Amino acid sequence: MGSEITAFSDLNLNPLLLKTLKENNWLIPTPIQARAIPPALQGRDILGIAQTGTGKTLAFGLPIVNTLPGSDGNALALVPTRELAQQVADTLQIICRPFHMHTCLLIGGASMNLQIQNLRKQPRVVIATPGRLIDHLQQSTIRLHNVKFLVLDEADRMLDMGFKPQIEKILEAVPAARQTMLFSATMPAEIRQITRKYMQSPETVEVAPAGTVAQTVEQSLYIVSREQKKSVLAKLLDESSGPVLVFVRTKRMAAQLTKMLHKTYPAAEIHSDRSQYQRQQAINGFRSGKYRILIATDIAARGIDVKDIQLVINYDIPDEAESYIHRIGRTGRAGQNGRAVSIATPDQGKLVRDIERLLKKSINIIKPADGEMLRFSGAEKPAGARRRPQGGQRGKKSYNFSKLENYEHPPQKAKQVSAARRGRASSKAPQSKPLYSHDSSDSGNYFQKKWPFARARGKGR
Repeated sequence: MGSEITAFSDLNLNPLLLKTLKENNWLIPTPIQARAIPPALQGRDILGIAQTGTGKTLAFGLPIVNTLPGSDGNALALVPTRELAQQVADTLQIICRPFHMHTCLLIGGASMNLQIQNLRKQPRVVIATPGRLIDHLQQSTIRLHNVKFLVLDEADRMLDMGFKPQIEKILEAVPAARQTMLFSATMPAEIRQITRKYMQSPETVEVAPAGTVAQTVEQSLYIVSREQKKSVLAKLLDESSGPVLVFVRTKRMAAQLTKMLHKTYPAAEIHSDRSQYQRQQAINGFRSGKYRILIATDIAARGIDVKDIQLVINYDIPDEAESYIHRIGRTGRAGQNGRAVSIATPDQGKLVRDIERLLKKSINIIKPADGEMLRFSGAEKPAGARRRPQGGQRGKKSYNFSKLENYEHPPQKAKQVSAARRGRASSKAPQSKPLYSHDSSDSGNYFQKKWPFARARGKGR
């Protein structure tokens, strides 16, 4: 059926919606939209398997907004991160405006009181992260008894982030008589379990098999020592000219690389220790071209929606193969060409093999121009095994791999320092404090009346 749809006008949509789509230059449905919207308009539950950046927001947003004006119910969309929630809210606000329907955004890092005020305006559509929604449920500032449309967007990522208990609690709180639409790039066992337990004979809409990436993304891999990783990164950045997204495993590494790269390239970092304002500023700067390089952890990067990212670099190989799919889905969007380059060390063979198993293909290995191509070791190091210090073998420290190497390890004159002085210096070192913890604070608010989501709070609330 999807092949017959070449324009939004081919869909049975309200004329006001069609006018809004045309005004925003949304003229041709993407494959996921063409295939998901018709059964969704019929009230069917939808299980959508599609990569990031394929137009899922309109795939569930258009059927909901088309149906809400004639319904006494409301809609709830759950998304994994604040950034993605903001993007979804922006899109839904555009298509809700012609019908004078309010939307409400519930995310961590924002004022609970302001969210409560917005809920009292009786929004018809609420977009929330699971944690913040649970916060509002616990404080009785929202009720879910009138939810007729439920969306789980990027459900696999929500599970990866540990939101399964919150999601199940929310699923138990909404009415059983509802339409549910779940979208995911991968299909792990936990997603299948949720679909069996909480969805009614869903229509499966599979734009690309679970675990696949866009055909326009060229994937390659370097296998180098830990000491060579920065030189490979510098080479990749020197050879590229457009926006580059660099993924790392830890917040500490994100901050370290950003500080190091910023001496040569405009770079910004995004991770869970950055405040919501700092994260949004980094994304806006990356989108506008102020920053050419954005360094991100998996959790923080999920909501990044930036066009024309030419290169994604996995500076650290992800622990989960599914995370690799989500990472490289940031490039090669909308039919454009993109590159995804991963930098692995010899002890990470199992992680790479897991990724290739999910991809059902091998990744092309590239030999470094200024170093020896290594092979994966036969056995993986056990978790917790001690690693050799990153300085390499004693007496063999080298700075010829990259200008970046010198930023982290600048050559200095030898200096004799007594043990007592070293002790005093370390005791004076300031302790770094996280700016904000994303994981612990993403929680949420809800509505009233038709949305009796919002409930009066009693004295002065």
